[in-house]
Amino acid sequence: MANCVFISFQEGIEEPVWADNAKKFILNVMEKLNYDGKALSVLFCGDEMMRRLNGEYRHIDSSTDVLSFEDNSPYTDEDGVEWINAGDIAISLDMLVKNAQYFDCTEDEELKRLLVHALLHLAGMDHGNEHIEKDHKPFCDMLVLQEKLLFELRGEKIITG
Repeated sequence: MANCVFISFQEGIEEPVWADNAKKFILNVMEKLNYDGKALSVLFCGDEMMRRLNGEYRHIDSSTDVLSFEDNSPYTDEDGVEWINAGDIAISLDMLVKNAQYFDCTEDEELKRLLVHALLHLAGMDHGNEHIEKDHKPFCDMLVLQEKLLFELRGEKIITG
């Protein structure tokens, strides 16, 4: 069965031309991770909204780059199709830009990294206290798989131009 992705943008953030590319990329990663019959939503927002979400759900009063909220509950859409709600993802576009500068990579590469990272969390993986560090290879299974997937998908572009 196919998968389904809903993308939205915080009020006041204009939908970028790359939104459809992001959806295609997410669906491709979901397939690689053997998601089947799953739906998920992705919210692109600014730092202030991300700070509020991080405070509400993690009790941390600061912004972060990506949050994922695993769900796995069944639901039926308006056409009567049954799905499993994999969960929700929120990505701060402000932090995406900062991360790309810090890691000396393109915004496209960083966006792909954040999406893969969140999708791995929704698939039940965790990286404990380990995080991707500049110029250091990861050791935990989740982050190793993340970097492997990113290497395999390096030819795909979300943000072009």
